[in-house]
Amino acid sequence: MFDVGATELARIQFALNISFHILFPAISIGLAWLLLFFRVSYTLGRNHAWEYAYYFWTKVFALTFAIGVVSGVTMSFQFGTNWPGFIERAGNVAGPLLGYEVLTAFFIEATFLAVMLFGKDRVSNAMHLTAAALVAVGTTLSAFWILSLNSWMQTPQGHEIVDGKFYAVDWWQIVFNPSLPYRFAHMLTASLLTSAFLIAGTSASRILRRIDGPGTLLVLKTGVVLAAILAPLQVLIGDLHGLNTLEHQPAKIAAIEGVWHTERGAPFTLFGIPDESQRTTRFAVEIPKVASLVLTHDPNGEVRGLDEFVGAHPPVLFVFWSFRVMVGMGLLMIAVSWWTAWTIRGTQPPSRGALRALSVMTFAGWIAILAGWYVTEVGRQPWLVYGALKAADAVAEHPSTVMLGTLLAYSLLYAFLLVAYVATLRHMSAKPAASRHLLPPQALGDRGSA
Repeated sequence: MFDVGATELARIQFALNISFHILFPAISIGLAWLLLFFRVSYTLGRNHAWEYAYYFWTKVFALTFAIGVVSGVTMSFQFGTNWPGFIERAGNVAGPLLGYEVLTAFFIEATFLAVMLFGKDRVSNAMHLTAAALVAVGTTLSAFWILSLNSWMQTPQGHEIVDGKFYAVDWWQIVFNPSLPYRFAHMLTASLLTSAFLIAGTSASRILRRIDGPGTLLVLKTGVVLAAILAPLQVLIGDLHGLNTLEHQPAKIAAIEGVWHTERGAPFTLFGIPDESQRTTRFAVEIPKVASLVLTHDPNGEVRGLDEFVGAHPPVLFVFWSFRVMVGMGLLMIAVSWWTAWTIRGTQPPSRGALRALSVMTFAGWIAILAGWYVTEVGRQPWLVYGALKAADAVAEHPSTVMLGTLLAYSLLYAFLLVAYVATLRHMSAKPAASRHLLPPQALGDRGSA
């Protein structure tokens, strides 16, 4: 018999861990490909500003990668301490997928990141290109294996259950489960967008503070153009992902849309306050038939309501608003990136208003990714493995006081690390002369940092 609140506290603690952890892969996955772009750009044009950008952002990548690895270990540790039922019952599937991530991705990233960090004047440019390419591939492989496991938990297939335990029957079906393509594309795009706004926002802040160098505008333009292309593309990918979720997890879609009763011509609720006790959305602002149009491509199409999933649907209020935060942030990304791209003229920076907007949006990707991750993970509840294993059946029997104590400890530690990370980035970007030892005199203007 569990102590009151033990399951909820275990869920909150894991949510805290995964929320903190995902912030760093969200940057490192996209930033790795940007570093490869910087190196290729330097190789093709021999513009030393690109080389400085490569070395500066490699340091940022290394810092991000290190925190991501440490927080990932902590998260894995919790599988055993707080969720032993998951490991006992689904470990035959989860264990190998996590192992593949270490064997095929982590070793590549760690090894060749060292070349990128310490290889200046020690290895050839070709070796730098190779290292940057392998690190980019490694981060993407890492994302692939983690998302394969998570997607299997969302849309499980290729297994059999014997005496309550999951056993692999077809690894191809397990790895390439129905939701993997959509989740993988959505996450990669989100990571690239997060990194695009990070480099653009940091560069905009440098220009505003007049500590920019010869490469700052180049980096800013790279981030803005990438964001302007990917932000609207993410809307299309998200729509395809939503249709896949409708097929496999209709209860999640019903919670996202706040559809309480199965109906045809369901309206889309822009805003409102879902009330589960009354099974209604208070103060709802609705657009008639749009939910049916988006989900079924028919304005009179049928949308299944939460009444079909009584006792087996996620908490509606949290999922409903997390989705709207994600979408709202995505639309804001489109607006800011397009506006900034419009104001850029040749070698002139964007308008001061656009620069301020980019600076404010530096970590916008984090907000969007966290909101989207909450939709995905909380929207799966009450299941750990959808339709096959509930969270309440896998949690450890720890007293609530123990869970609360460790939750508070994690919260304080992560708050400190997050503040330290942001402060370190700000400190690194506030050195106007940091590049003088990297760029030749002819590449330096009167200001020396990219």
